[in-house]
Amino acid sequence: MNKLMVAGGRPLKGTVTISGAKNSALALIPAAILAESKVILDNLPELSDVEIYTELLTELGATVERNGDQMIISPEGLRSVPLPNGNVKKLRASYYLMGALLGKFGEAVVGLPGGCNFEPRPIDQHIKGFEALGAQIVNEGGAIHIRAKRLIGARIYLDVVSVGATINIMLAAALAKGITTIENAAKEPEIIDVATLLNSMGARVKGVGTETIRIEGVESLNGCRHSIIPDRIQAATYMIAAAATRGDVIVDNVIPKHLEAVSAKLTEMGVDVMEMDEAVRVIGKPEYQAVDVKALIYPGFATDIQSPMASLLTQAKGTSILTDYVYSSRFKYIPELSRMGASIKLEGRSAVIEGGHPLTAAKVTATDLRAGAALVVAGLTVTTGEITEVDGLEFIDRGYDRLVENLSLLGAEVWRKE
Repeated sequence: MNKLMVAGGRPLKGTVTISGAKNSALALIPAAILAESKVILDNLPELSDVEIYTELLTELGATVERNGDQMIISPEGLRSVPLPNGNVKKLRASYYLMGALLGKFGEAVVGLPGGCNFEPRPIDQHIKGFEALGAQIVNEGGAIHIRAKRLIGARIYLDVVSVGATINIMLAAALAKGITTIENAAKEPEIIDVATLLNSMGARVKGVGTETIRIEGVESLNGCRHSIIPDRIQAATYMIAAAATRGDVIVDNVIPKHLEAVSAKLTEMGVDVMEMDEAVRVIGKPEYQAVDVKALIYPGFATDIQSPMASLLTQAKGTSILTDYVYSSRFKYIPELSRMGASIKLEGRSAVIEGGHPLTAAKVTATDLRAGAALVVAGLTVTTGEITEVDGLEFIDRGYDRLVENLSLLGAEVWRKE
């Protein structure tokens, strides 16, 4: 099993270019199979999750070609093959195959998804949406069996705001008969990205970015070419790492509006943040002030960023309170940061962080993707020359492509170790 070795004490300096968004890519790839002809996705990140999806599409009979950051999906040979086990168990976003296959063939057999193990994330809102469209659903042997003679548009109110359910219902409804309305829909930029692809394929999706999305079903969808939006979570992580190391970093190829919640909190701490057209510059300072952070649904502070943010808050003088209103159990990284000398106490949905104390190198383990990012950020801040050993690199590889290369270009001393 690979580990990541992180030597501390080096301020990050230079420019890092952000790749396409992981959370977009993992929804756009299954969306592409709804087309009748070739779909080209540009700005695709190099991630283990993307590779798993490539294998899943191949199992379904699609032809998938990779050319650098481009993926070419030819769905002509696609068929509805049951996927009860195997790769679907490795990938949380494999549930998008439910909506895509249901919309395409009227049936889908997909195993319950895997991914990061920090909190059960039920798919009840996905199921609710499929049933409203006329599907019959049975859970047999750990796999979801979904069938419908014909999907019919419906009004669907999501009991909780869910990115996954919003996208999955959009995929199923794109080819349904009539009009589907999703109320209390999620507003994340990745949802807009998926809708942009669907509309380029000939779908009729309106209202994305608001609480109400309207999908008018069409008879068929055609191929197209689409460029994936930049990864706001990856960008925010580099911004936080720049601040934590007291560095000076330009985070390039971003949409600054997607990063406003992070920029605002960094500025409140005392970090200099300068927004440009397609880049953000972060200049660290010797001292930071403690702040309170609340992870909320978009456009609030993203739950995916609260773990790396915790590492930065250990560098701020005073008491910071980090509360997650999205995933209350996303704090499994706290014992690992404590091994490094962090003073953190968990109280319900909140982590109380007594900052201003230097961290020390240690052997730590990433329990999920963003926890891994938090430990890398923490390792970068320790005393010069001390080496933090981060186990669980397979989690980090799910969401941060070219991490070692990018950090090295910024002056960090990091390397993989078998």
